[in-house]
Amino acid sequence: MPAQIHMEAPAASTELEIKSVLLVDDDKELAETLKELLEAYNFVVTVVGNGVEALHEVMSLDFDVIICDLMMPKMPGDMFYLAVQKTKPHLSRRFLFITGHADNPKVDGFLKSIDGLTMHKPVQTENLVRMIKRVLVRGQQDTAAE
Repeated sequence: MPAQIHMEAPAASTELEIKSVLLVDDDKELAETLKELLEAYNFVVTVVGNGVEALHEVMSLDFDVIICDLMMPKMPGDMFYLAVQKTKPHLSRRFLFITGHADNPKVDGFLKSIDGLTMHKPVQTENLVRMIKRVLVRGQQDTAAE
């Protein structure tokens, strides 16, 4: 399925703090498009193509947001999430899942079991930024509760 991205120029940001995003998707074209888009919103974005590479990144750095595709080779998104949940549980609430498999029972069951934030492809810019903000607020609430 071709990547469809609706791009608009970002509004002037009043927030000076830079946030780091790990983008995990095996669709290289989509990942690069999303990376450029998010960088225009002042996010620092690291892109990897599967859960194995993503796990290496997570072990060396705590990301503010992890945007993760679910269906990928080597290690799919659900297995990557479960590995992060075991090794760095504080990062498990920082996930935003993106999938092109809206009616897959396995995907739906996994997302319901973890109460995961999800977007379906194609992704629109405004919605992606809005969902990232939800993940950031969720992460701040969890940090404050600790």
